[in-house]
Amino acid sequence: MLIRRPDDIPSSSITPESVYLNRREFVGAAGALAMGALAVPSALAATSRDRQDLKPTSEDIVTSYNNFYEFGTGKDEPKDQAENFKTIPWTVKIEGMVKTPKTWDLQDLMTGLTIEDRVYRHRCVEAWSMVVPWRGVSMKSFVNKLEPMPSAKYVEFTTLFDPSRMPGQKTRALPWPYVEAYRMDEAQNPLAMMVTGLYGKTLPPQNGAPLRTVMPWKYGFKGCKSIVKIRFTDKQPKTTWNDVRADEYGFYGNVNPAVDHPRWSQAKERVIGGGLLNSKIATLPFNGYADQVASLYAGMDLRVNF
Repeated sequence: MLIRRPDDIPSSSITPESVYLNRREFVGAAGALAMGALAVPSALAATSRDRQDLKPTSEDIVTSYNNFYEFGTGKDEPKDQAENFKTIPWTVKIEGMVKTPKTWDLQDLMTGLTIEDRVYRHRCVEAWSMVVPWRGVSMKSFVNKLEPMPSAKYVEFTTLFDPSRMPGQKTRALPWPYVEAYRMDEAQNPLAMMVTGLYGKTLPPQNGAPLRTVMPWKYGFKGCKSIVKIRFTDKQPKTTWNDVRADEYGFYGNVNPAVDHPRWSQAKERVIGGGLLNSKIATLPFNGYADQVASLYAGMDLRVNF
């Protein structure tokens, strides 16, 4: 599992580029690709254990090569367009199937939760990947603090809608605001995070400040940024990309090299900042985190539920 916790990777160790630590690059997905529909979980268990050294992506790349349509559709646009985006004060509205619906100040919402540093490898549906050191709290502890009802089956996240601050929302690139959602058992998985920082620093606006979700076994579009509303429900919510292009972006968004995007293969990925010698690697099921998450989808046909 590509994860380091505070006891073995303090923020002081990952902030300077001169002390980036070698990480592990996943290989050996050929067998899983041949399986097609990804029978889960036993046949995938070994895929997250066969790895080679991989360095974290440089901070400059992670903060300047972004998918955040609220600030522009070009990868280089969010950093410039979000430069003056203010995130203080910030509130998050909690609604739906919870014990006490209310609007929280973000600082109060984070109080009492344990901050962690984790390094995760990420895969974009556009066939590129990078390795990112995040700072935040487990989604499980965050969600539990909100006291959802036992009958809640999904948790839905909504991005801020404010075209005066997010110029990309003045366009019709997507139906705004952006919405993502997960099953409750996915949200309770130990890998899932609510992120407030990056490289041991405060999360930059172009990366989803001040609060975003991270699910490292899913494609990047499943991350919700600049969150202002969280809703619990017993019905599967509509999510932005799945609603717009259901044939291209499934509700689950799990990394599955056996299911191609209609316009490109997902079997391999380009490592951003990886150089010419290691710029392409095989894509692993669940992005290499099969040991930790495959059991969530036991019995499901992941060609249909992609």
